[in-house]
Amino acid sequence: MTIFKKIAGEVQQGNSENVVELVKGALSSGTSAEAILNQGLVNGMTIVSEKFKNNECFIPEVLVSAKAMNLGLQVLKPRLAETNVKSLGKVVMGTIQGDLHDIGKNITAMLLRGAGFEVIDLGADVPIEKFIETARKEKADMVGMSALLITTMVNMKPVIEGLKEAGLKDDIKVIVGGAPVTRDYAEQIGADGYAEDAASGVDVAKQLLKN
Repeated sequence: MTIFKKIAGEVQQGNSENVVELVKGALSSGTSAEAILNQGLVNGMTIVSEKFKNNECFIPEVLVSAKAMNLGLQVLKPRLAETNVKSLGKVVMGTIQGDLHDIGKNITAMLLRGAGFEVIDLGADVPIEKFIETARKEKADMVGMSALLITTMVNMKPVIEGLKEAGLKDDIKVIVGGAPVTRDYAEQIGADGYAEDAASGVDVAKQLLKN
């Protein structure tokens, strides 16, 4: 079994200590940080994401695997910075203003990080202006918004309109999701993508930012 398969396997099992030790060992043996990231950590988390999508594992398992993957990533970060390894894209995420629900958003953020995206998580009850300001400041490639309440999902459209008014929309894709949100609604408000669940969100994000 290759070192990459071992790392991927331990990520799937959520064995944080083993992941950290294997990543350190791989670096010490001269394996590139980029290869460890993509063939080990990301590969392992991708499998977890697929299992989650197919109801073969559930939120607790995803959380444990995400923790293991993130700890391994922390070990890699200094090396990745040295080699200027690029992420798949920078995503600004948050639950829309007036909505305090964030479980789905948190899982989506973790799966996006596991897939190789850089995620800036603004949390819950995020003001409309905060999405726009952060997207501009961080030069984001994508804005992701979620809502669990019908009364708050109406705040998604003003974010998209604000991005347009700021001259940012041509360079930034917008993806939306959450229990009351539908594909028709996403199209109605001018979003670029819609995800019915966290795992699908990763697939949609990859497709939207595909070169």
